[in-house]
Amino acid sequence: MPKLRTSETTRAAELGIAALVGNVVALIFTLVFTRVLGQEGYGSLAALLSAYLILTVPGYALQTTVAREVSAALAAGDPLAGAAVGRWLRRLTLVAIALAIVGALARQPIADLIGVHDAPWGAAGALLAGTLWLVVSVERGALVGFRHYRLVGVSIVCEQSARLLFGLALVAANLDVTGAFLGTPLALALVAVALWQPLHRHVPHGVRLTEIAGHRLRDLALRAWAPIAALGLIAWLQDGHIIIVKHLASGHDAGAWAAVSVAAKAIMFVAIGLAGYLVPEVAGDAEAGRDPRRPLVRTMALIAGLAVPMVLLYAAAAKPVLHIAFHVKGGTGALPLVGLAMAMLAFSYLATQFQLALHRKRFIAVLAVAAVAQPLILLAIGSRLTALALGLALLNVVLAAVLVTLTGLRRGTLDASFAADDALAGAAPLARDEDRLVAERER
Repeated sequence: MPKLRTSETTRAAELGIAALVGNVVALIFTLVFTRVLGQEGYGSLAALLSAYLILTVPGYALQTTVAREVSAALAAGDPLAGAAVGRWLRRLTLVAIALAIVGALARQPIADLIGVHDAPWGAAGALLAGTLWLVVSVERGALVGFRHYRLVGVSIVCEQSARLLFGLALVAANLDVTGAFLGTPLALALVAVALWQPLHRHVPHGVRLTEIAGHRLRDLALRAWAPIAALGLIAWLQDGHIIIVKHLASGHDAGAWAAVSVAAKAIMFVAIGLAGYLVPEVAGDAEAGRDPRRPLVRTMALIAGLAVPMVLLYAAAAKPVLHIAFHVKGGTGALPLVGLAMAMLAFSYLATQFQLALHRKRFIAVLAVAAVAQPLILLAIGSRLTALALGLALLNVVLAAVLVTLTGLRRGTLDASFAADDALAGAAPLARDEDRLVAERER
């Protein structure tokens, strides 16, 4: 049993289970607010949440980049691993304050863009929530780089739970859709404060940051451009269809599509949790010259084990799932197809994180083509939910097949040394600068 607890698959499963539990709480969030706000009101809340989720892309990109750099530095024995994290967090806190002001001033145009004319302050809160997510993402990226998977998993569950409780409290204060959404930035602020203390104990202190190459926040952002682009496209593929359907369909059908999407995205939240394990393990294996596909195989097997029963359940019991659980009518034909689409997108997401961990970029062109194709396909189909779901599913099946093939899983034996060289080539300039500065300090 001790051996099982320390196995690689178990370490991956810990984050996956935490993400799954967090998703259960998020599902409860949906069940509660579809009843509290009504089907049309939840459609507006879902549009706000979709806009926020698209804004979280830079955060996921920074988390991937920080986790990759910290884990690679630790594998190389660098004593300054994570030394610049505190500086990044202070800068991001200032950015959050600035964007909160911008959101308040531009709340109505933002609300019009999202399609939530009745919740301008909720739209204003989307910018603040997106920036607070950057703070939490940098913290989580550093912690997974230090291999604190369980702590990150607990923070995921706590974030979703606080989001539900804060949202309920604000709705009880008669803030309706706005209050339900503003529970999200409040929960993120709480988690950011809670994660700082354990992280503070692990990052090096008393280091002159000017001696560390790439210590500035803009340097981190420049290194993260590829993750930002790739994960931005993934986020659009995951949530952009909700905003499109909000404009295409009636308020009733848009609410049904929002509930269908929430149920189907359960698998995506698990994939996001597993990525916290995948990225540092792939980067570490590449640094050590091992085959970096091993953690990818583990995480994809876990996704497959959850995706198959999920899609079968939605195919067999779509009506009771939507009517009894989500308290919405309509969308029964769309649910299993959107579930299949999100399952395929989960494989695409893991393949994307694998490529990013190895500093590869050319695969982003495939994501870009799919991201452009999605709105064109949906607009051509019209407002019929089942037909929209079929188009979404077919697009994501093709995308997953292409991206998984590009990882090399369908080939015989991957040249591990090539993969390691590929990763090291991307990090070499930074590593050389750090080695030079360390040597200068020793002299």
